[in-house]
Amino acid sequence: MAETILITGGAGFIGSHVVDVVLAKEPACRVVVLDSLSYSGFLGNLVQHTDNPRFTFVQGDIQDGPLVEDLFQQHQPTRVYHLAAESHVDKSIVAPLAFVNTNVVGTATLLNACLKHWDKSAYTHNRFLHVSTDEVYGALGPEGQFTETTAYDPRSPYSASKAGSDHLVRAYYHTYGLPTIVTNCSNNYGPRQHPEKLIPLVISNLLEGKPLPVYGKGTNVRDWLWVTEHAQALHLVAAQGTPGETYLIGGNNERSNLEVVHMLCAIADDVLGKDPGTSQKLIHYVTDRPGHDFRYALDTQKIAAHLGWQPTLAFADGLRQTFNWYLHNPEWLAAVKSGEYASWYELQYGARPAFQP
Repeated sequence: MAETILITGGAGFIGSHVVDVVLAKEPACRVVVLDSLSYSGFLGNLVQHTDNPRFTFVQGDIQDGPLVEDLFQQHQPTRVYHLAAESHVDKSIVAPLAFVNTNVVGTATLLNACLKHWDKSAYTHNRFLHVSTDEVYGALGPEGQFTETTAYDPRSPYSASKAGSDHLVRAYYHTYGLPTIVTNCSNNYGPRQHPEKLIPLVISNLLEGKPLPVYGKGTNVRDWLWVTEHAQALHLVAAQGTPGETYLIGGNNERSNLEVVHMLCAIADDVLGKDPGTSQKLIHYVTDRPGHDFRYALDTQKIAAHLGWQPTLAFADGLRQTFNWYLHNPEWLAAVKSGEYASWYELQYGARPAFQP
């Protein structure tokens, strides 16, 4: 019987790229995706696998205990890549309980299912890979990097809920011996990212000639990670990582938000045949969001030393590839922007979203 891998949140941005990598690198395995198809999940992200007999999609919520139980009984997954999460900081500020329920309660539901259905004597063949964020560590000053031993200091309901789920995952390893691994990543970018996020938002607005909203003065710094390289790193960690360990996955590409916007403006001018500097005139500074951490940066020496992984794609090349993907996939962008995220935002604020980063 072929091994089955469960990927939660597999219809999302990072999750769909993980599905791509796992199906390509695991030709003898079956992949089951569990996704609730909330605003950040989109079946169009998985259309390339529709006819693959090794691929199964299940729509459902990770908080739904009976559904998760049925899924484990029917498909008997031996590995779990857990990416399902509420992930937008702005949304967490106005709807924090949704983040607690999905990110904490949902994670506990999955852990309990693994604990029930996996034979402890076979744990060497099982892995629960929990994919988290660098935001659990709080904010950095101008210097230094987070490491796997940095104390948690979350600053938003989103990061606090992810910190809670991280602690649960580690607790199940120490209490029950469940073979769990935690990864914390920096900001991902690339094709199929929802336009609530900075890079696809700016690209979308550049293509439509709309203002480019930048929080505060645009000086906040993030480390940017190409999504495919992140997916490859996750597959490596799941296959070769050590249970109970944490691995930081970063892109070694620190840039201020304003620098990223300037780079995208230059790409747009070049690709769209505009005079240099034309697109920068669209930059529009907006009020900073509450609790906006100044800087994140990850020390990736552990995953490099233990598993031989390091990012290789130059940021400028990745940005250009990302811009070209959105340019040539307008139907995808239109479908996502007309979906549940827009409906949720309108319900909260009485207007359609500007898709601020």
